[in-house]
Amino acid sequence: MAAGGGGSCDPLVPAGVPCAFSPDRQAYFALASTDGHLRVWETANNRLHQEYVPSAHLSGTCTCLAWAPARLQAKESHQRKKRKSEAVGTSDQIDLLALGTAVGSILLYSTVKGELHSKLISGGHDNRINCIQWHQDSGCLYSCSDDKYIVEWNVQTCKVKCKWKGDNSSVTSLCISPDGKMLLSAGRTIKLWVLETKEVYRHFTGHATPVSSLMFTTIRPPNESQPFDGITGLYFLSGAVHDRLLNVWQVRSENKEKNAVMSFTVTDEPVFIDLTLSENKEEPVKLAVVCRDGQVHLFEHILNGHCKKPLTSNCTIQLTTPGKGKKSTPKPISILAAGFCPDKMSLLLVYGNWFQPTIERVTLNSKEAHMCLVRDISNCWAPKVEMAITKVRTPVMNSEAKVLVPGIPGHHAAIRPPLPPAEEVESKRKLGGNEVSIEERLGAMDIDTKEGKDDHLQTNSFPVLLTQGLESNDFEMLNKVLQTRNLNLIKKTVLRIPLHAVIPLLQELTKRLQGHPNSAVLMVQWLKCVLTVHASYLSTLPDLVHQLGTLYQLMESRVKTFQKLSHLHGKLILLITQVTASEKTKGMTSPGQKAKLVYEEESSEEESDDEVADKDSDDNWDEDEEQKESERDEDIDDENEEEDEDAEEKEENGEDREGASEKELNGDSDLDPENESEEE
Repeated sequence: MAAGGGGSCDPLVPAGVPCAFSPDRQAYFALASTDGHLRVWETANNRLHQEYVPSAHLSGTCTCLAWAPARLQAKESHQRKKRKSEAVGTSDQIDLLALGTAVGSILLYSTVKGELHSKLISGGHDNRINCIQWHQDSGCLYSCSDDKYIVEWNVQTCKVKCKWKGDNSSVTSLCISPDGKMLLSAGRTIKLWVLETKEVYRHFTGHATPVSSLMFTTIRPPNESQPFDGITGLYFLSGAVHDRLLNVWQVRSENKEKNAVMSFTVTDEPVFIDLTLSENKEEPVKLAVVCRDGQVHLFEHILNGHCKKPLTSNCTIQLTTPGKGKKSTPKPISILAAGFCPDKMSLLLVYGNWFQPTIERVTLNSKEAHMCLVRDISNCWAPKVEMAITKVRTPVMNSEAKVLVPGIPGHHAAIRPPLPPAEEVESKRKLGGNEVSIEERLGAMDIDTKEGKDDHLQTNSFPVLLTQGLESNDFEMLNKVLQTRNLNLIKKTVLRIPLHAVIPLLQELTKRLQGHPNSAVLMVQWLKCVLTVHASYLSTLPDLVHQLGTLYQLMESRVKTFQKLSHLHGKLILLITQVTASEKTKGMTSPGQKAKLVYEEESSEEESDDEVADKDSDDNWDEDEEQKESERDEDIDDENEEEDEDAEEKEENGEDREGASEKELNGDSDLDPENESEEE
């Protein structure tokens, strides 16, 4: 019942820190914090029992953990020879605790010895471990990873017994059936495996995001009329990342139903789930769900088939600090984990910060729908200072040294210039010189004097910028993100923003859609991506219609005008096509050059002869330039007479007019006026 691992930048990794109650009366609570340390707390007196720091706690942080079953540990305690150091109180101790890491190794930690028992590495996983499950009878260990495989381990030999591919993508969660013969595995779809043959018995639809928790809710089927085969008729529960619905599935043998039979709705992503098993059909299942927003939701329901509407919680538990004074306001306290006590009428709550959590037993009141508990945890958060600081020395730094400052990865802090010595500042005051400037005073106080909007844009991380811009309503910051045209960048940004920023982002997009058309084109890409990626989250919001009413009306009005715009667009295209065609027709003008030859009918014979004569005289003008002016006039007269005679001869002899025209065009005319005059 451990929560999913946190501390990763991947948005599809479950929220929260890995933690679990021990199976033996919840005497201990193990928590693998974000600094890589394993801490085991005693639940009775809220005391730190053990602390273990793995050697690779920085490179391979703990991603999941699981206690060995109490039944299995009882068998091992009888078989093992006790040492003198273990002789006292061994029966009350919990032994093995399995830790999965981000690099694919599994550590087995012994709380009795207070040290590492063994390490499972060879032949296993080569990527992040997502879930670990102990088999309640055989002592085997099952693990799943981002490398798509499920591994069955032999804990005694620390070797792999069996390894098979569990899914086409990451396998994120495991659960073993009550009789120990079946194994549930899930990535985004859920599969039920037969452990003996490693074959798939059933497929279930699953969730839109990776499944973070799987657990059976019943031991016997509600309908006991048929003989029980160990699995048919049982119900199991599944929760997923960024999903506010916990689905309940029923294993059926006759119709192979793949869909969930009912669901529970919560206020945020579940980070820790505990339940009481139902042993018969009259006994209801009690469910405690810790959400990412720090609340606990309690459900009580008898599993009896289908239920169409999602069930809401019977009771919600919140914690808050007392508001001291008139001005101070109460602040919520985050709950890390919650588990039912053996009496099923009280709840163990773990709240505060992961470094120093507070464990408290709370009695449940079935009549109250909402419980708000006021707790003062200010003393737990305050670090104890055992040594007073007497003297502070400023180290001398080389000018080439780079200063690393805390902050968001990707920030580049400028190296500040060395501050003026305190003696110079004092001497200015004593000598009555120039007044020390405000900048120097702020510099002496180590406060950066630069202010401006550029300082806020210190990161190139679009999800961070978008979230900050939505919270501060910074127009420039939002413009920097929302005006990108890279579709891949838009999808990654939408995928990595926190869930609480989805609704403000949609409202900002709605506002920009009503603005300039060029801006609206970009906003449609963002809107499409948000609705695609976060559809499962939006479908769980009870007041979604009210929050997105403006967007819905905007889209509906634009869809109504789309048909009219389509008709208008078609008519405009038709008009433009006709206008273009008519302009082309008008623009086709006849060439402005004179024809070399004009062919006419015989009726206009005389006119044609005159034109041909004129043409010839024009062509021969250049050839006769060398002759004298007096001869030129006579030649022209002779030429006209000869041309008339030639024309008559051509008509009589049936000479083709086209052949003559070709000769004239080529300059090969037989009529040379100069030669004719000489012959005469």
